[in-house]
Amino acid sequence: MSRLLEQISSPEDLKKLNIRQSEALCVEIRDLLLRLISKTGGHLASNLGAVELTVALHRVFSTPEDQIVWDVGHQSYTHKILTGRREQMSSLRKKGGISGFPKPEESEHDAFIAGHSSTSISVANGLARAKSMKGEPGYVVAVIGDGALTGGMAYEALNNAARNRDRIIVVLNDNDMSISKNVGTLAQYLARIRSRPEYFAAKDHVNRTLRKVPGVGEPAARLLDASKSMMKSALYHSTLFEDFGFQYLGPVDGHNLENLCAVFARAKAVAGPVLVHVKTVKGKGYTFAEKNPDAYHGVSSFQVETGNPDISGQDSFSVHFGRALSALAEKDTRICAVTAAMKYGTGLQEFSQKFPERFYDVGIAEEHGVTFCAGLAAGGELPVFAVYSSFLQRGYDQLIHDGAVGGYHLVLGIDRAGLVGEDGETHQGLFDAAFLSAIPGVTLFAPVTYRELEEDLEAALYRCRGVAAVRYPRGGECTGLPVPFRRLDGAELYGRGDILLVTYGKLTGQALKAAADLEERGLAVQVCRLTRLLPFPKEAVQAALAKKEIWFAEEGIKNGGIGQMMGARLLEAGFSGRFFLRAAEGFVPQATVKEALQGLGLDGDSLADWVAGAENGAEHAEPGEEGKR
Repeated sequence: MSRLLEQISSPEDLKKLNIRQSEALCVEIRDLLLRLISKTGGHLASNLGAVELTVALHRVFSTPEDQIVWDVGHQSYTHKILTGRREQMSSLRKKGGISGFPKPEESEHDAFIAGHSSTSISVANGLARAKSMKGEPGYVVAVIGDGALTGGMAYEALNNAARNRDRIIVVLNDNDMSISKNVGTLAQYLARIRSRPEYFAAKDHVNRTLRKVPGVGEPAARLLDASKSMMKSALYHSTLFEDFGFQYLGPVDGHNLENLCAVFARAKAVAGPVLVHVKTVKGKGYTFAEKNPDAYHGVSSFQVETGNPDISGQDSFSVHFGRALSALAEKDTRICAVTAAMKYGTGLQEFSQKFPERFYDVGIAEEHGVTFCAGLAAGGELPVFAVYSSFLQRGYDQLIHDGAVGGYHLVLGIDRAGLVGEDGETHQGLFDAAFLSAIPGVTLFAPVTYRELEEDLEAALYRCRGVAAVRYPRGGECTGLPVPFRRLDGAELYGRGDILLVTYGKLTGQALKAAADLEERGLAVQVCRLTRLLPFPKEAVQAALAKKEIWFAEEGIKNGGIGQMMGARLLEAGFSGRFFLRAAEGFVPQATVKEALQGLGLDGDSLADWVAGAENGAEHAEPGEEGKR
């Protein structure tokens, strides 16, 4: 371990270092991050860019009395290293290890969990208000990336945060989007001057002196303030934040530790809310990541020397979805593709290149994305919104009010449906089937092969009305599926038997494995795979009525899920046999997908034991703690 890092076990240790030592510490931290993430995977480029910023924050502020809210939380790795978790970082994103996001249960220095974006200013507003109401000391700092500032919730928060004049400091980590056009030499010079303590001292001295001059002092001071605002508006175009009631400081070089510390100290001295604009380089210090930050945003393991990230190749549902959509768009000029800052993640890069006039990246604004699609549909277009399952949650009201109520035909490509693994609770795609099932008129497909994906996408576009969705998991297709014993409308049956094991999506492979295991134990089990979840296939219910036992396994949330829907349909139809349901009953923490399935009791071995246990008269075993938090 490097010498300086060995001395840091808490933020207070950091304050014992001088500025030059702190700069050297930044080099060590960046090296540690690179070595660490190359082995564990995680968010690389964003963390490399926020090293000096984080060190400066912990030099100037004192957590946990001062609270830092990270937005999005994937840029908080340096924060974790500085707050006593350096030795645990090798367990990053592993089961039982350190989370890839801030987590209050993990450390008192983590003020709030943050897996989704654009929430920090709202959270900081609430924390600062609570401090003021209780008379508690300390500042609240919201660190928000420029990408997160594309989310409308951030502006709702800005509109409210300055109202009470609490001690709230918003740090805008600007590493990509050009929020201010201040790139001229004079603007850069003024930024450097305004970041120096001497500038702040002189400015305060002039204001105090002017206001003491009888008769003319106060008007002169106001004139000076007005002139300063006019110059800043002309040079920085920064009045947006000031119109919200924030004092604007910056822009400041996010890799100049001395200037960062100075501007943060200045922010503490301001009475009322402050916004500090910090310019950083995403992927700073690692050439490959600096040149291509998108490729190094979230990575699995990779070779540091070659810069070859071990990212998924062309064999994934995301890529095949994008290709299928592009093929359909070749024939139909009404098809539009929409994404919320996830062009590459959702496989739409090919579409964006072929049809730039019909491709729309709305930024991190899922709510707008859904309603924008409804507007496109109302105008006669065929919009397809490709979005991660966990991010679609943010557009739920819009799906109901702006899509379903009006009957507008928009299509959702729900990526990362089901368990996603190491990103943990905030990113598991366990809720989409349940919350869509409550919306009248929704059609929901669950393909398990690439061919089915193509067929379902075409059906969603041309054979459905209203909101239609195709949900598919992270990774690749199910292979080796047997020939169905019988095809139903919205379902397929495999094998024969009085016991029926029902599931959908990628869990089909586990169900078939369990059925084969049970057959060796002398139990004949038929597997029913639902190919369409909504509207629930009536023929599947009719086929199930003839069985004495039905076991439903669902890679989703139990309450309000598809399993409970089938149970209700069976009850209404007079089913008199036994019905069992296994699904997630709470938030599922970080782990590999395999580990999470085992923890939920949804892997093939566990499903077989579940069914066999009840058949042998034992109490049917419950899954582990995962999914029951």
